[in-house]
Amino acid sequence: MNAVVEKQVLKINGERLWNSLMELARIGATPKGGVKRLALTDLDKQGRDLVVSWGKEAGLSITVDKIGNVFMRREGTNPALPPIVSGSHIDTQPTGGKFDGNYGVLSALEVVRTLNDQGIRTEAPIEVAFWTNEEGSRFVPVMMGSGVFCGAFSLEHAYAAKDTEGKTVHEELERIGYVGPQTPGDHPIGAYFEAHIEQGPVLEDAGKVIGVVPAVLGLSWYDCVVTGMEAHAGPTPMHLRRDALQVATRIMQEVVAIAYSYQPYGRGTVGMVQVHPNSRNVIPGQVKFSIDLRNVNDELLDRMHAEILAFVERTARETGLGVTIERVSYIPPCPFHPDCVDAVRRATEVLGYSTMDVVSGAGHDAIYAARLAPAGMIFVPCKDGISHNEIEDAQPDHLTAGCNVLLHAMLERAKRVD
Repeated sequence: MNAVVEKQVLKINGERLWNSLMELARIGATPKGGVKRLALTDLDKQGRDLVVSWGKEAGLSITVDKIGNVFMRREGTNPALPPIVSGSHIDTQPTGGKFDGNYGVLSALEVVRTLNDQGIRTEAPIEVAFWTNEEGSRFVPVMMGSGVFCGAFSLEHAYAAKDTEGKTVHEELERIGYVGPQTPGDHPIGAYFEAHIEQGPVLEDAGKVIGVVPAVLGLSWYDCVVTGMEAHAGPTPMHLRRDALQVATRIMQEVVAIAYSYQPYGRGTVGMVQVHPNSRNVIPGQVKFSIDLRNVNDELLDRMHAEILAFVERTARETGLGVTIERVSYIPPCPFHPDCVDAVRRATEVLGYSTMDVVSGAGHDAIYAARLAPAGMIFVPCKDGISHNEIEDAQPDHLTAGCNVLLHAMLERAKRVD
């Protein structure tokens, strides 16, 4: 009986999806098996050009907006309906993997290829999207293309962003030929889906194939600076020191403690630390470090925010050192639309895959898309939960499964025309 059902359920071409992922991964390939394809570089242009060429081969019309977001459209029987969109990004981290972002774009393309193969029409148009500078490695802010698209920040702000060499986003977009005519956001979306590797260990640990994503953790980023006084490490007694690093580590430990007090979804990370003068026999005079706090809803994240500010203020008062903290980025928690979440859930039931709900701890373009349209995400496992790493890996069968779920969820929303 199961074998009969298996034949009747529409499925994508998993081998074609895998081959496309491997071909794109050759652009910017690293010796350790990863990918380095930073936003708006020559390699990014090559990747963009390849994906666009695949879209054209699939009969899609191409639209590029002024921030370089690309939309590839398969027309519906009712072109007046807003399109059902799926995608992600193809820029990577400096030591990125083959699947982060790329899987979302190419799984959306594989949905279109499968519909073409089967001669299936949809009432609403279907579009494949890839967004500019999701990673934020070369240019800040992160999730730039989708952020401009939804109005989170202006096109002018994004254009003015500079990399470490002083090159601007606008200059680099023009150089690679991806400043399109369309105003960002002047592009309706009926619903948005994004397939993605989980980038964490939860699915693999639970032995599940598909993660249904009800929400994405909000994040709050800070720059903290502790200023003391440099002095010789030998002659200066402990009680007379103004050691910036010792005070900074108090705050760093509190970041972790706060996160532990807000389980299961509280997160607290110090990922960047700069110690001045960074000499082994000099008491540190200044320490600059980052703080990353995350949680699943506004109330909890606001409480974490208030606690770290209060601790910093108290630490400055008790130690007499100068301590400043500045919030440099805030992305509110993002609950996804029940209609899209349920469409993903129904697709997994049709296909018979094992599932569990997984709240995303990482930021995704779907967060910004969700401000404009109903949105949802589909997670598949990645090996050991590792991502943003050259050894990032995923099983072909899992990638195929996630794309099959995407196919059925998009068909439900776009309405198959028989």
